[in-house]
Amino acid sequence: MSAEKTLIHSHTAMPGQNDLIRLGVGILGIGTSGPLIAMSTMPVPTLIFWRNLGGAIVTAPFALRHYKTRKGMGWAALAGVILSLHFIGFFLAMRLTTVAAGTALVALQPIFAALFVRMTGGIIPSRAWLGMVVSFSGVVLISGVDLNISFRSFMGDLAAIISAVLAALYMMAGSKAQQTLETTAYTTICYFVCAITALPVVFFGGFNFWNFTAKQWWIVLGLIAGAQILGHTMFNAALKRVSPAVVSLIIFFEVPVSSVLAIWWLNQRPPLAIIPGIVLILAGCALVVWRTRSPRLELAP
Repeated sequence: MSAEKTLIHSHTAMPGQNDLIRLGVGILGIGTSGPLIAMSTMPVPTLIFWRNLGGAIVTAPFALRHYKTRKGMGWAALAGVILSLHFIGFFLAMRLTTVAAGTALVALQPIFAALFVRMTGGIIPSRAWLGMVVSFSGVVLISGVDLNISFRSFMGDLAAIISAVLAALYMMAGSKAQQTLETTAYTTICYFVCAITALPVVFFGGFNFWNFTAKQWWIVLGLIAGAQILGHTMFNAALKRVSPAVVSLIIFFEVPVSSVLAIWWLNQRPPLAIIPGIVLILAGCALVVWRTRSPRLELAP
């Protein structure tokens, strides 16, 4: 078995130096997503369309250079549809609740990935179940605090949790697609399908499509350059060699990055009462990823 195959089949192996750099850049890129979305007033489906169309346009020239096979295109297209639905939940969360709470709840994605594998016959070690209990206690704590603050914040929490479920499915589909597709080909197909999936919602929902201020377009460009290219694309590049469980663990660091940027850019300080909930979520997810070592719990066979 090659070193590349060994890494993707191990949930505890440290990524190589180049992938660590990619993941580090990815954290900084994706960490800008929550605050920028919270700053934007562009309708959610419209913002999803322009962000992903821009990402597809940027990666398309590289995809054409590496295009070799049609295998994996179906998985890439499925990932694009799931990504669009994930973005709807995530974007709504960023506007309805705090960036800190929303990103922490979306960080539940490895929990749901483990549950999906268990539903298909995989084995989850007992300590991973402990991690899930710890994380969900954090969810209850954050949701309870937000419900006391406002029903709007509570609905943002629900949107973030749904987004986490979809993020797990998106990562699993992406890992499957990249078994036969180059990363640039995968991301181009995925981002384009994601944009096209959002387009009917824009038109049939009667949302504004084009007439926005310069500030809103600058936010779109920031999302394309930061969250889409430096964030999602870098994670997808690492996902070709690194286990989705390990990538999910690294994505936890999005929470402090987004929270600090939200304080800096938006002066948005989360209620102190939700901080223990955030800590519980991250600790529980870390337990799941670190303790899920059975080869049967494999997201990218």
